Amino acid sequence: MLNQLFSGLFDSTSTSVISISNFLLCIGCSLIIGLILAGCYMYHTRYTKSFVMTLALLPAIVCVVIMMVNGNVGTGVAVAGAFSLVRFRSVPGSAKEIGAIFLAMTTGLIAGMGYLGYALLCAVILGLVMVIFNHLTFNFGTSSLAYKSLRITIPEDLDYSNVFDSILKEYTSTYELTQVKTTNMGSLFRLTYNLTFKDVTKEKEFIDKLRCRNGNLEITISKQEMSIGEL
Repeated sequence: MLNQLFSGLFDSTSTSVISISNFLLCIGCSLIIGLILAGCYMYHTRYTKSFVMTLALLPAIVCVVIMMVNGNVGTGVAVAGAFSLVRFRSVPGSAKEIGAIFLAMTTGLIAGMGYLGYALLCAVILGLVMVIFNHLTFNFGTSSLAYKSLRITIPEDLDYSNVFDSILKEYTSTYELTQVKTTNMGSLFRLTYNLTFKDVTKEKEFIDKLRCRNGNLEITISKQEMSIGEL
């Protein structure tokens, strides 16, 4: 009776049937792999609960899909098409998040094919590599603290084209005016610069000189958004 409950309507001699014990073994192994990968991702990383839950469950989900395909080429093509229609997130993920998703899918695929040892080994090795990279800091030449975004407000009668050039050249190695915006019913301009400090310890001195030139209006310095980190 139990065997009939878990047998397929279209099972035949040409299609191998997965036993319940093997099915549960693969699912259990995939869940353990998901927990390993989720733990490795959480190490020294800002994360959300929903993403970690997805990362923990994804290997088991992919494992079940691969086991159900079970060598059927037509079903495999249909599943691949269905997955291509599903958008994982409403906003694009970072390169790191996408890499973690691919890793979880890979280990689930290996487990679904029945290679549980290889799946666990892959999760452990690549998970440890993920932890190592999370722990390391990459500062190629210039510290990431030097990259800043400057937003400065000036009165409308002040020519913004080169009014701050002398100060910017003194305290920054590179700078670029990226945005000009009118505010306060057109009576003020708000300028946005992307710049790289020569010495991050002189940030207050830099702001004080800018205040003298913009009439002590609002000045904001924040961490520069690095779009190169996204895919």
